[in-house]
Amino acid sequence: MTKKQDNPIGNAIKPHLHPVLLQQLDEAGEASWIDVIRKMEEVYNNVLRYQVELEEKNAALEEAQQFILSILTAMSDVLIVCDRNGMVEEVNRAMLDLLGLAKEAVLGRTFLAFLADEDSKSQAQSFPLRLREQLIHDCEVSFKSADGGFVPVALNCTPRYDTRGRQAGMVLVGRPVGELRKAYHALNQAHEELKLTQQQLIHSEKMASLGRLVAGVAHELNNPISFVLGNVYALQRYRERILTYINAIHGGACAEECEELRKTLRIDRVLLDLGPLIEGTVEGAERTRDIVQDLRRFSAVDKEETKLFDLADVTRNAVHWATRDAKSALRVSLDLPPQPMPVLGTAGQMQQVVVNLVQNAADATLGLRQSTLSISGRVKAGKCLLEFHDNGPGIDASHLSRVFDPFFTTKPVGKGVGLGLSISYGIVERHGGTLSAANHPGGGAVFTLTLPLAESDQADS
Repeated sequence: MTKKQDNPIGNAIKPHLHPVLLQQLDEAGEASWIDVIRKMEEVYNNVLRYQVELEEKNAALEEAQQFILSILTAMSDVLIVCDRNGMVEEVNRAMLDLLGLAKEAVLGRTFLAFLADEDSKSQAQSFPLRLREQLIHDCEVSFKSADGGFVPVALNCTPRYDTRGRQAGMVLVGRPVGELRKAYHALNQAHEELKLTQQQLIHSEKMASLGRLVAGVAHELNNPISFVLGNVYALQRYRERILTYINAIHGGACAEECEELRKTLRIDRVLLDLGPLIEGTVEGAERTRDIVQDLRRFSAVDKEETKLFDLADVTRNAVHWATRDAKSALRVSLDLPPQPMPVLGTAGQMQQVVVNLVQNAADATLGLRQSTLSISGRVKAGKCLLEFHDNGPGIDASHLSRVFDPFFTTKPVGKGVGLGLSISYGIVERHGGTLSAANHPGGGAVFTLTLPLAESDQADS
């Protein structure tokens, strides 16, 4: 009895224990009191640990809430979170700015109340039903704006689920259509300007190539024009003789005088020469016409029209013009198949590519005692292939990856701006083909041009 009264721990705990437990403890003695104290310490430690974990979780929750709030505030697109009945549960700053309302005036109301017209409300009312089948993308509705008007918005609508996987509502995200249209307009304008600049670059390079061919063009035109001019002078002289002879006949001259005049004027010889003179004049005029047409096709600004053309014929024509320059000592050998190489695209642009490759070979072999270029063509596996192999020094290994870069050139200043191969590469790429450069095992550089072969039905037509 004395031990029980002198135990301070027992006396402190007894008032807080159940009477039955207190009786059992009195009967068990001091050992039981020690076990109870240990258990209480364990419980107390657990309570402290749970409290620390709870505080940490609360801090993480507050941090997550602040993070989400900062995202919602920074969003430029409007955001509306609704329950299954369409009542607004959350909105972001962009939506409040669009409506010109405080958050308290928006939460708890149906989002249909903020739509500007009946057509928009009719579309929005169908969102819950449509979400059962598919997500809603770019549905244009009009919201009431802060200035009393309306703002068309392209909305995306997705379902929102709770922790049990059941649909708890929907999330509406959208952007004012006016901003989208401005962005599309600016993008389209930039694209058009880029296309125009690209066309101007192509045309400028084409004019530069044409300028380098002027000397050859003059020589090419001089031959048929001189031939036609000589024939015309001969026809003019023959006209005078025939006119003199006809005037004598109509003037009443006797038969002997007419016969003598016929021999003197050599009328029979004139009549025999008229046929060849006329044929030669027509041939020279047609040759001049063909030259002018080739020049017009090469120099014209190409319209983006896709037509069928023979790559072999275009190559022959391009080589003909590229080698007319009297200053060029390049000797070109052609090994093209006798059958056509049908390709869909723009013949004028492809002719420019071939001219650029030929002129590039001429520049690479400049200064050699004998500069040559061999062009071979073949049709293989549904593709048309052209190989341009020159006997120049080849391409430096460090330059192989850059030969088609715009404005890259190894020529001296004033001899080129480095656009020829770059523009050629772009033209071939737009035709669905490839243009590559490499060093030939036998020496010199080799450029390989590959274009898709036109389908048989297109070639037949």
